[in-house]
Amino acid sequence: MNPLTRSSLAALAMTLASLSAQAAPSQKVCVYDMLGASGDLFSMTKDYVLAMQKFGANITLKGYTDERQAAEDYRSGQCDAVVTTAFRARQFNRTSGAIDTLGSTTIVRDGKIDMPGSYEVVRKLIQTYASPSAKALMVEGNNEVGGIMPLGAAYPMVHDRRINTIEALAGKRIAAFDHDKAQAMMIKRIGAIPVSADITTFANKFNNGLLDMVAAPSIAYKPLELYRGIGDSGSVVRFPIMILTYQMIFNRTRFPEGMGEPSRTYWLSQFDRALQFIKQADNSIPPTTWLDLSPENAYKYSLMLRESRIDIAQQGVYDKRGLKVIKRVRCNVNPADPECSTKSEEEWR
Repeated sequence: MNPLTRSSLAALAMTLASLSAQAAPSQKVCVYDMLGASGDLFSMTKDYVLAMQKFGANITLKGYTDERQAAEDYRSGQCDAVVTTAFRARQFNRTSGAIDTLGSTTIVRDGKIDMPGSYEVVRKLIQTYASPSAKALMVEGNNEVGGIMPLGAAYPMVHDRRINTIEALAGKRIAAFDHDKAQAMMIKRIGAIPVSADITTFANKFNNGLLDMVAAPSIAYKPLELYRGIGDSGSVVRFPIMILTYQMIFNRTRFPEGMGEPSRTYWLSQFDRALQFIKQADNSIPPTTWLDLSPENAYKYSLMLRESRIDIAQQGVYDKRGLKVIKRVRCNVNPADPECSTKSEEEWR
């Protein structure tokens, strides 16, 4: 074979490879990050893109700072997958969305908040849902959960540190996200006033004195300037109303067959990386801004969230099957809790 022929064949091979790559289906993943394409989550998703290439995925990313728009673009088919908070992901998978429910992952031991224990509940839940045996729970129609990772505890942030008991919340104005009915239901239950808000408006309302309290993760403290609403007299109460999660939802018809399991396993492997970002954000809040509840009030808060969660689930807002799984994990982490000797949430199907 002469050199010209070899050269021609090599050029042909390169052309065919290029055409093959161009013809391979690609997937568009829309990523909600408070800071858009410059945020930590978006950066982590870039690494995910590389990891999924070995499973046949050809992913491009689009960053969003508007969570509602990201979820809507996925719903309308403009995105093949979306990474968003569980509040928005719940419409695509109610079971995985149950993780972000009132007090469902909060551990209280001897009247004190156990933050490591609370995050351990979340870790074990993500492990549970990443296992092959849980695949059926991760699929609803064409929607499949592609992974879950922690976003951080939602802490009560108040403009007056005297708001440190359930009784003190009566009559106070508290942000209630429009897309999560449970928030308004819980706020009314304690005699407070729910004020309609969403992720793009709640910070301004709090900072401008239109709200007495918001619940937000520490990663929002600086970017959304929540310290302005807290001021000199407010505080961040060290009590996780819930631990928020990011969840990836993808359209199964647009991704390689069987990619769900390695995708969920990948995001599980990123748990400690995400937890490090959360700890850094917690440490960015000045020590004097934090407020710890008394053991009596910590217990009252925990009981109030449990009763609210059960009542809201009975009304069909929360997924009972998901809450049943969470209780089992919660009692595995903290078996001494009195709730573990009761049937509440256990009998649900």
